[in-house]
Amino acid sequence: MQLTAKHQEYWQRNLRLTGILLAVWFLVTFALIYGARTLNFNFFGWPFSFWVAAQGALLVYLAIIVFYARYMNRLDREYGVEEGED
Repeated sequence: MQLTAKHQEYWQRNLRLTGILLAVWFLVTFALIYGARTLNFNFFGWPFSFWVAAQGALLVYLAIIVFYARYMNRLDREYGVEEGED
């Protein structure tokens, strides 16, 4: 099956977004948490670096999921490939 130019453009935008969001995920998972080790003060009785790792990263992951879902729904509508109502 040969993809049309419209399908290729849709797929390229999807891949670009996925790459950007994976880079954000990597930065939050590894770089931000690695750098948070230097934050040596207590936050509600816990070390702040622990709070960043346990809570802050989860909020960023949730934001990534919400952003991806909304962006892809908009992109699907723009390219006419949205799912129909059942």
